Amino acid sequence: MASQLFPKGAENILEGNAIFGTHNFKVLFYSGAITTTWEFHSSLTGGSIIATSGNLTIDTNTPGNGVVDAANITITAVSGSAFTHVILFRDTGTSATSPLICVWDVASFTPTGGDVNVVFNASGLFSIA
Repeated sequence: MASQLFPKGAENILEGNAIFGTHNFKVLFYSGAITTTWEFHSSLTGGSIIATSGNLTIDTNTPGNGVVDAANITITAVSGSAFTHVILFRDTGTSATSPLICVWDVASFTPTGGDVNVVFNASGLFSIA
């Protein structure tokens, strides 16, 4: 699977249910297979979620032109199975209503209990332009 917006994630953005700079967004490390028809965090297999970040600091003004960006983050003391995906989601506080926004394929990484630095691309997370 290629890195992409979840179709329902794009719909949530367009409908105003995922407003960057207003709502809380997080990333998680995921070890399972991905289905693009998934809509909510509750669609994910719990055992395949390796770690979840705190809230991201989102910036939609500096890049401009429909680009969504975020500050790099560190997720501390990550351990568990190897993961191959990083998923961005809006955290509503309830798994069944937290929409999945996009997924990035990453090289398989097996955490060893240390911190994992997530460095986002200098050109932004994704573009809606």
